[in-house]
Amino acid sequence: MILLTSLNRSASLHRAARALAAAMTLVALGLVAASLSSCGRDAAASEAARATVPIHQANDPIEGQEVAVLTDAPNVPPPITRRHATKVIVNLDVIEKVVQIADSVTYSAWTFGGSVPGKFIRVREGDLVELHLHNAAANSMPHNIDLHAVTGPGGGAGSSLTLAGHESVFSFRALNPGLFIYHCATSPVPMHMANGMYGMILVEPRDGLPKVDREYYVMQSEFYTTGKHGDHGLQQLDMDKGIDEKPTYVVFDGAVGALTGDKALQAKVGDRVRLFVGDAGPNLTSSFHVIGEIFDNVYSEGGSDVTQHNVQTTLIPAGGSAIVEFGVEQPGDLVLVDHSIFRAFNQGALGMIHVTGPDNAKIFAAIKGLGVGAKSAE
Repeated sequence: MILLTSLNRSASLHRAARALAAAMTLVALGLVAASLSSCGRDAAASEAARATVPIHQANDPIEGQEVAVLTDAPNVPPPITRRHATKVIVNLDVIEKVVQIADSVTYSAWTFGGSVPGKFIRVREGDLVELHLHNAAANSMPHNIDLHAVTGPGGGAGSSLTLAGHESVFSFRALNPGLFIYHCATSPVPMHMANGMYGMILVEPRDGLPKVDREYYVMQSEFYTTGKHGDHGLQQLDMDKGIDEKPTYVVFDGAVGALTGDKALQAKVGDRVRLFVGDAGPNLTSSFHVIGEIFDNVYSEGGSDVTQHNVQTTLIPAGGSAIVEFGVEQPGDLVLVDHSIFRAFNQGALGMIHVTGPDNAKIFAAIKGLGVGAKSAE
């Protein structure tokens, strides 16, 4: 009897041990399955996140070809209306010449297309751009071009180094829509840029930009001259001022007063205005502001999407850009400034948009004070 009881107890313990082992096995399997499931979910999430960084493909079929319309600031080529990609030939001449940068002040500039800033280029997302860079025979230096819109080595700089009297040609696909700076990248790069070698290229999205009434090209930049601010005569680059980041002039569209007086930009009440604004530097960040208006839409840093609404002042880094849009509700002079305000009123970063049309007292009315009957800046 004692032996039978002992055997039964041993069998019970054995069954309990097997049950515990089975349970532990199930728990372990469950943990493994959960871990595998979690790993699977993590891997899927990681791949989904990775997929948000696209690898662009040049899949758009190219139909025909055209020669790009290039414009000097503040003008912009007309919007692109075609709905297919094409081959766009861009002919850009490098010209070393004397330009006026202020009243009775000239400067020995190096230019893309004969003006500072350089030509505005407009293409469409997916276009095949063939760029012909011609360095005039009378020039003293080799030059090249780095377009921030280019996916490729040096933005094209390595393929476009061009001696005086020669031409270089390279092509690229406009893969990313947006507003991009281009500039010379020949050594010493700061010298070439400080002497005026910069411009902008717009890559329109495939579906284009929303329709507006007026578009303008505004480029902020700096001059570092051997003479003091206002010294008359021909000026050259002062490299020490450039290294110290102490510009003699900070300007819009290449010169003090380039956008004032009879050269002011024009608009009418009821117009929708788009400004393509660049900051060529070569050193300073711009605090771009229009006195008397608020930016209804801002495409920050020149990207293809509206990122902010109802903005007073937008920052534009050196070598960067922004697109700003606003409707015009009141007549008068709107004042473009870099709101690092000494640059505007003492160094030249000031322009105007002259707006004509009827007053709307529901929006703005001068009631009493010294400024009644006069137009106020701010």
